[in-house]
Amino acid sequence: RRFLKKAQKGRFILLETEAWALRKTLFTQANSQKEKNVRASLKAEVERKVNKDDIVILDSLNYIKGYRYELFCLIKHAQTPHCLVYSLTSHEESSLWNTNRDAAEQYSQDIFDALVQRFEAPDSRNRWDSPLFTILKDDTLPVETISDALFKRKAPPPNQSTQSQPLSSANFLYELDKITQDVLMAIFNAQKTSVPGDLIAVPGASEKIELTRNVNMAELRKLRRQFISYTKLHPTENTGQIANMFVQYLNKSLH
Repeated sequence: RRFLKKAQKGRFILLETEAWALRKTLFTQANSQKEKNVRASLKAEVERKVNKDDIVILDSLNYIKGYRYELFCLIKHAQTPHCLVYSLTSHEESSLWNTNRDAAEQYSQDIFDALVQRFEAPDSRNRWDSPLFTILKDDTLPVETISDALFKRKAPPPNQSTQSQPLSSANFLYELDKITQDVLMAIFNAQKTSVPGDLIAVPGASEKIELTRNVNMAELRKLRRQFISYTKLHPTENTGQIANMFVQYLNKSLH
């Protein structure tokens, strides 16, 4: 943080979990809905703050790969470089750090174990996890290399699903509504005879839904509304790709 402040002009913006009063009220109470709400709030704040001039650091758990993918999409839309800094520690060492915290800031053992089990480690082969800097406790932080990744690397180009484009068809909203509804119904009906782990084919898409659990219609409708809201702001000229884009969105959101 200090190095980047000295190295670059522009504002320095730090967004962190603690700023959203999570330590006592989120994971410590095993409140999954509040956890989702806070992730959404942090993502919305990133979307508001990120630009080509300022330095934004999101200091949070970021332990779900689908969430990191969503952040990556925001970065692509803003057309600014990014990187991921991963502090790698063992289960035992992390547990020791937790027990050495002040009692009011400690995770319960059950919550700690659940977070470890749910953690999805970053993988530099994934474009949303790259460039990746994995740091051990006694390592010297490679600040110059991180700085180069942020300020000397080209921004990722916007793609079909993140770039704003003018509507090319008066039927776009109709197609968006119909296609996403057809996908939802296909998933809902397929779940009657499928089991978690099955690949579900949906109309209009070459890609398949990868369901790891049963999903109720209320959750599917919520994800559909989110996808529609985003796609209205960033429409594609090729409506034939809507189904595949929706499938990709669902696969990331449901994992």
